[in-house]
Order: sequence, then C-alpha cells, then structure tokens
Amino acid sequence: MAVTESTASTGAGDHVPVREWAFAAAAVLVTALALWLVSRQPLLAVAFVGSFAGLGLLARIVIRARPDAAVADFAAPDWSVTHAAIQRTDMAMAITDRAGRLVCANSRFGEWFGAGTVPPRLPFDPASLERLESAGRAAWRDGAGAAENLDSADRRWRADVSRAGRAEDYLVWRIAPLVAGNLLADMAGHVGGKLGRALAREGIQAAVVAPEGTIHAANSAFASRATGDEFGPVAGSDFVAFFRSDDQERVYYSREGRKGVPLRIVHLPVTDPDDPVRADPAQVPSLFLLLDNEGGVGDARTGLPQIEALLSRLPLGLAMTDRDGRFQFANEAFLRAAGHDDNTPPPYPSDLVIREDKGALADAVRRYAQGAPTAGDVAVRLRSAPEEPVSLSLAGVRGLGEGAVLLSLKDSSEETRLKREIAQATKMQAVGQLAGGVAHDFNNVLTAIIGYCDLMLMRHTPGDSDYDDIQQIRANSNRAASLTRQLLAFSRQQTLRPEVLQLPDVVSEVSTLLKRLLGEKVGLVVTHDRDLGLVRADPTQLEQVLLNLAVNARDALAGRSGGQLRIITRRISAADVRAMKSEILPEGDYTALVVEDNGQGIKPALLGKIFEPFFTTKEKGKGTGLGLSTVYGIVKQSGGFIFAESEQAKGTRFTIYLPVHVPDAAEAAAIAQLPDKASRVEPLREWSGGGRILLVEDEDTVRAVAERALARQGYEVTATADGEEGLEAIVNGGEFDMVVSDVVMPSMDGPAMAREIRKLRPTLPVLFMSGYAEEQLRRDIDIPNMHFLAKPFSVQQIADAVEHVLRSK
Repeated sequence: MAVTESTASTGAGDHVPVREWAFAAAAVLVTALALWLVSRQPLLAVAFVGSFAGLGLLARIVIRARPDAAVADFAAPDWSVTHAAIQRTDMAMAITDRAGRLVCANSRFGEWFGAGTVPPRLPFDPASLERLESAGRAAWRDGAGAAENLDSADRRWRADVSRAGRAEDYLVWRIAPLVAGNLLADMAGHVGGKLGRALAREGIQAAVVAPEGTIHAANSAFASRATGDEFGPVAGSDFVAFFRSDDQERVYYSREGRKGVPLRIVHLPVTDPDDPVRADPAQVPSLFLLLDNEGGVGDARTGLPQIEALLSRLPLGLAMTDRDGRFQFANEAFLRAAGHDDNTPPPYPSDLVIREDKGALADAVRRYAQGAPTAGDVAVRLRSAPEEPVSLSLAGVRGLGEGAVLLSLKDSSEETRLKREIAQATKMQAVGQLAGGVAHDFNNVLTAIIGYCDLMLMRHTPGDSDYDDIQQIRANSNRAASLTRQLLAFSRQQTLRPEVLQLPDVVSEVSTLLKRLLGEKVGLVVTHDRDLGLVRADPTQLEQVLLNLAVNARDALAGRSGGQLRIITRRISAADVRAMKSEILPEGDYTALVVEDNGQGIKPALLGKIFEPFFTTKEKGKGTGLGLSTVYGIVKQSGGFIFAESEQAKGTRFTIYLPVHVPDAAEAAAIAQLPDKASRVEPLREWSGGGRILLVEDEDTVRAVAERALARQGYEVTATADGEEGLEAIVNGGEFDMVVSDVVMPSMDGPAMAREIRKLRPTLPVLFMSGYAEEQLRRDIDIPNMHFLAKPFSVQQIADAVEHVLRSK
C-alpha cells in the first residue's frame, strides 16, 4: 500500500508537511510553559506565545507576497539534439556564435569542407569568400543573408545565412551545391515520357539526338517506324542510319524503303537561352520531329497543337508564324525575351521591334516563309530595349499546315554590354601602354635638351645675347616635360612622393593660386568637415588635381554671371559607404574631396568619356584632352576613386574618395617629430670627397650630358654604352664608388647588370635613371641599396642625386 504524507500549502508555491507544523507549535508551547514556571508570571508566558504567533503570521504574509523563484525557460542547449536535427544529405549546415566559433555542424559539412573549417572561411576563391562574408554581415545586421555562385575547386555553391537563438546570438549556415540544368536529359525525359506518348498518338515521331549523331531518346512512334517494334532498341543508335533519300531528296525510313511514306523533318537545336555565348550548332543536341508527308497524320493541322504544347514547355524562346507572317503561337520564354508583358503575342513579329527595324524583319519572315527550308539570323532592336540589339533566328519549316517560319529569340544585351566594356577596357589599357612608352622615350630626348641647356647656361651670364634664347629653350623643354608627366599620370607610371597629410592643408597651399587662376568673376568657396582622417598621397600631385579641375570649372563658367567654384572636404565612414550601395567603392573609411561648379554642365552622352586621354569638348587648339585623364591617373595611383556627376545648365561635381590612412605607433611618432616645411630645407653642400662613377646609358646624348655634368663636379667618370660593357668594367678590376645606370637597355638591362655586379661588389650603391614610376621599378627590381633619379633631370639634379647617394653610403 502506498504511503502518503499530508502537506500544508504556503500559498507561495511551497508545500510544508503537517508534521513539521505540529513540531513547531509544540516547541513554542513547551518554551512558554518553561518561561511560566521560571518567572511565576502567566501573563509573560501568554505574551511570549502571542508575540511568536504574530511573527509567524507576518512571515506568512511576506512569503505570500514574495514572487516565485525565476525558473529558466529552457535548459542548457543540448548540441547533440541540434546535431541530429540538422543532419541533411543534400546540404551542409553549421552553427557559429558571435565570436565566430563553430558550435555545431552536420556530417555533410565535414565531408565537403573539412572538420577544421569555420564559416565563412571556406575553401572558395577570393571573390566568393568576399560574397560569403557579406552574407554573414547581412545576417547579423538584417537577420538573413544569401550568396550565389560560390566557386570552389570542383563545383559551385549557394549559401543562405540566418540569425537564430533566444538572444539571436548564433548564425545558421546552409550551403548546398548548385546542380546545373541538363537540357538534353530534360528533353529526353519529355520525349520518352507522357509528351512522347501524346505525340505518338497523333502520329508524330520524335527523337532527341546527341551532338555526335546518336539517339539519346525517342518515342514509341519513332521506334515502331524505324525498327518495326514500338519497344525496339533505338537509344545509342546512329540517327541517320534509319533513313534514306531518293533522287528527289525525299526522305524515307530505311526499313520501309520507297514503299513507305516520305517524311517531313523539323529540326530544333536544344540550346540554353540564358547562355551568353552562342553555341556552335554542330556541338548542341537536337530535337527531331518527323511527320508523314501524306496520309500519316490526316489533316496537316492535326499535330500542330501537340507541337505547340511541346514548344511551350521548352526554356528556349520559340514562336511560329504562317506564310503571311502572322504569329500562330509564341511560348512564354519568347515573349519574356521580347519584353512583351501580355501572354498573347501581337499580330506580327514586327510589332515587337522599333519602327526602323519593322521593314527588315517583315521581309526576312516573308523570305523564309516562301523560300527553301533554310535558317539564318537577323539583328533587331526591341521596343522594350531600343538601345540594345538582339539576335532573332529564323528557320523555314514545312509540313506543319499553316506554320511556315520558326522564330527563336536570344537576348544578347548582356553579351553586347560585356563586349563593349571589354573593348573599352582593352582600348584604355592599350592607350595607357602607348602613352607610357612614348613618355619614357620622350623623357630621354628632354633629358638631353635640358642638360645641354644647363651646360650652355654655365658659359653665359644674364645679359648675353644667347642667354635669353637658351632660357626659352629650357622653359619649353620643362613644359614638354610636364606633358610627359601627364601621360605618365594617365598610364599610372609617374613617380609619386606620398606623404601622410590632411586634405585641408593641401587645399590651403593651393588656394591663393586658385584665386588667381579663376579670376575676379568666379568666386571660390572652401568648406571643411571636422575630424577628417589622414590620407597618404603626394601633395604636389593633389595640387595638380585641384588645378586641373579648377581650370575645367573656369572654362565651364566662362560668360556666366554668379559663377562659383566650391571645394569641400568630407568625412565618409564605412556606414556611409554601405548606404551608397556602390558596386565600385569598397567598404571602408574615406576622406572625400569634392570640387563642384555651377557652370554649363556636361552632356549625358559625353559624361562617360571625360576621363579618356585626348578627349576634349574645347575648341581646337584650346585643350589637349589630358587634364581629366591626368586627374584620373593620379587618383587611381594614390589608391583612391573619382566619380563625376553633371546636370546641364546646373553644374558639375567631381568627388574624390581617398582611403583614410591609420599610421602605426612608430609612424605616428615619426610624423609628430617632423619639423615644419620651412625648417626641412637644408642648403646644398658641395661634395668635396670626389669619387669614381661607373655611368651606364645606351642613349648617346643622355650619356654625354650625364658624363659632363658629373665631371664638372669633380667625379672620375667611366662611361659605357650598355649593361654588358658596364659589367665588363667591374669584372676587369675597375674600382668604383657607385654605379649610375639606365633601366631599359638592349642586350642586358640595368637591373640584370646590377644583380651581377652585386655578386662581385655586394655593397656598391646603384642609382637608376628612368622615365617610369619609381614605385613600379622598386616592385619589379627589388634590389637593396637602390636609388632612383627620374627623367628628365637637369645637370644640378643629377649632381645632387649622386652627392646624396655618396653621403649616405
């Protein structure tokens, strides 16, 4: 028999046994009795019992008022249960916490990606990893994220990420492989299934043929006519082997011979309409529909509804017209590709194209309807997208009653856009390479001209008859050198001297010059944001950017009253960049430089060309077309981005985004210790120690100028014409204090020679002369104790460069 124990409810959710209550009451009574016997005062014992009863009542009231103890809604997570719940055979699933740690994953995740991997750091290519990380950030921010077309070494994936948990502090990753659609298998399934049986019931034979000519699948009507047995084996057989033709080019089944009925064959290539690359017809599978030329299907119109049903299920854009060019039907894929919203096609195909293409399309349809059964393409522009031509395929068909022309529409807008972008990028790259090469060769010529001018000026004094003429030659040579710098800037090959700086300092340095450049009729307004981040750029090149943009603004404001140029610096945070949703500007912190005017603006058709070299809207002789291309090259070489916005009659705005530079502790200390610009300039000191110089230069004029310039400074110069001669001078025991060499030379170039020399003289310093960018040369050459002198240079500049190298030796 079960034993039960009476309990008393406290009202607060606790149950106290009656026995414990009785024990407590007895204890109180015994205590009161003992108190009475000791004190001989019964009132004192009664008071004690009453006080204890009051305290007990008060305690009961407090207990009733106290809330129940909090009970956890859920027990601690049991990850083994979660692991069992996420087991999937078709999908990898993983759960990570806010610290990015993997807390749970199913078996498929470990098989596909390895047990030691943690999302989003999976074995994908860099672009796919970036998309997967963006999906993770979106899930933390918005609750869900997705990433398509993630490429690994052997397949492509799709990932879905969602935030979960009581505190939403976990991410659930679902990653599944993408299975590409197989048109050949899909079509074979239709022909071998119910659709094939429906066609056979109407006497239409159908077969799906692989590109190599073997039959992949066929319906029972085809098998019956080809082999005599509707279940006869035809898969894997050569399609053409089942037919023969007579001298009139009529086609029969080989088994039936001439006693059989001639056939009409409709050929449909099975190609993917979403593939931007037009496949070779000989490399794609085909669907063949065979109809008896007489008596096989009765009325020629009888089988057409089945043909329409078949074509409507294909993912290809297909339609058919009669001999008069009217639409008989069009499937959804065709209407969708044509940009036709209604499910019912218009009366004529020409109703889908712009007015200029109507006549050509109508003539093509009429020609294919009345001529021999041939196929071809015609380029048209649809009314839904008049700027993008598409390719419309036409094929004449026979044996389908009123059906005469089969149309296939392929949307080639994306292909056309990609071709245009590739052509533009290729053109810009070729022009950049040409500009860099021309500038490099031209710098050699300018080096000789400027050098000889310097040598001649040393023999003349101001006031001589030739002095002013030589100065004019030198000034124009320097002007030509500035043009070569613009070419190098466009090709991103000019030499930059980047410094860590604040943009307002650069604007302040050039403001006075800008006011003189703009004139009195154009106002200059400068506005700066607070808390701007540091940028790392060449201040001289940034000043050139401001000057070029100001010149364009001045020309745009010519003849307009109230003209104004505004220069604004802004602080752009990573959140601001996210809000822009730009596909070009990477997420991060930037300092923006905005230059805007209220001039005449730029036409929309020209806005995409303004950064191209030699493109200008100015009158002939008033502009070289290199200003904005120079700006673009400087900004891109500085790691920044530039965007142009314009509205006619309202003005133009250029926005330059330079990434914020965060110096480390050592760099910050070095910046703080730098003196002011005025105190950084030191007077030139003559090098009194002399020295032996090995000069290597393949250009005779440049070599002669450099040799004379160094000899005048007291150096002992050995001049050689190429790298092999220079190396030979070292091998033969020549002792030199330094090497001055060109970079690009025939036979053996400067870097190759320097590496061989370093094997013999490891500490010998090398000064390279080149018209290319120093940064690019340092990346390509990577030789320690290497120095650089940009061409064109003056006599004093090469002397100062050699002195600097020898002093730092």
